[in-house]
Amino acid sequence: MKRMLIAALLALAPGLASADPAEGMWKTQVDDGAYAYVEMGPCSGGKICGWIRRTFDDNGEYQSENIGKAIVINMEPQGNGFYKGKVWRPSNDKIYIGKMQVNGDQLSLDGCVLGGLICASQTWTRIQ
Repeated sequence: MKRMLIAALLALAPGLASADPAEGMWKTQVDDGAYAYVEMGPCSGGKICGWIRRTFDDNGEYQSENIGKAIVINMEPQGNGFYKGKVWRPSNDKIYIGKMQVNGDQLSLDGCVLGGLICASQTWTRIQ
């Protein structure tokens, strides 16, 4: 009986592992007149990536050519909700050094140049 209980607990263990705090659906801030819903989830090597799933402008939802593209790239967890990786800005098609911090239902995202000396920031809100 004891062995069966241990075997059952071991079988459930992968499902009991908590999801990364960044995982889920997030709403970006408006940038150049549009915003997006970004799905954050695991990608290569335990890192977190975010893909554009829906796009909106002043007229409502529209089908952007950027749907499906990664906007948050290979964010590596640093502990305590902090991440380092890369960020793509669709409006100018440039990739920046990325920093991210998750605090509950708020996600602060920085895209930086010059080794992180100059950064532009957005705060995203969790929608799911």
